Amino acid sequence: MSPARTTRTREPDQACAEAVDLARAAVVEVVGTDNVGEHLEVLAEGERVVTHVFACADPAYLGWRWAVTVVRAPRAKAVTVSETVLLPGPDALLAPAWVPWHDRLRPGDLGVGDLLPAPPDDERLVPLVVLEGDDAVTDWYAVDEDADPSDPATWPAPGRSRVLSAVGRDGASARWYTSEHGPRTPLAHAAPAHCISCGFFVPLSGGLGRLFGACANAYAPDDGRVVSDDHGCGAHSESVVWQAAGRSVAPVIDELGYDLVDLPGVSVEETVFEPLSRGAD
Repeated sequence: MSPARTTRTREPDQACAEAVDLARAAVVEVVGTDNVGEHLEVLAEGERVVTHVFACADPAYLGWRWAVTVVRAPRAKAVTVSETVLLPGPDALLAPAWVPWHDRLRPGDLGVGDLLPAPPDDERLVPLVVLEGDDAVTDWYAVDEDADPSDPATWPAPGRSRVLSAVGRDGASARWYTSEHGPRTPLAHAAPAHCISCGFFVPLSGGLGRLFGACANAYAPDDGRVVSDDHGCGAHSESVVWQAAGRSVAPVIDELGYDLVDLPGVSVEETVFEPLSRGAD
């Protein structure tokens, strides 16, 4: 057993520092003898307040330590136990840092009956009336020309009080474009053409429609999903036509032989042919 190390942040009370057996007995009473290891150090916490540190021998708490704080009242000789606690040491095995649920949530985690309301300060959304450009006009008419934009109660159902902000739109664009429905997948690389030229491609409205649309081909792997206009697959509406054109065989012209055919007023059988060249007489 290695000797105890005394940490001299301040001079420890001698009686408290010598109360190693008292501190050990306090831990043993709680967890049993087998779970208490060697005495590691003495920490002076204050005037007549000392903490004794013991190794934790429980295999479930590797690197943890038992800390027992003892005290002595002024002008008293007796030392008493103040508290006993299990604390992690420098090499202790710890659980990962706690992460709030809204940061742990991943796409696909939401199940039937689950609710995920967007917070009022969600940067992905903005009030309808602050939009500018084509998106604002589209969303304004989607609600009602005569509706009061400051009073959602006047909007016909399903009225929207908030729409995508620039942050939300850019985030969606980056997420969709780099997904398996974008242009950088093996499926898109092997496609005969891009979705933009496919008859089953339905462009989105607003700013997102400049780059994305929905696939409406029941036999395509992306049916019902948002795809980029430079995505593609083998179910392109024109792929059969292009493949047939690509397989056409060039005509073969026989430049050595010839065929004799009848012409109006000329019979092949009644025609006398002379050789194209004669040998020497």
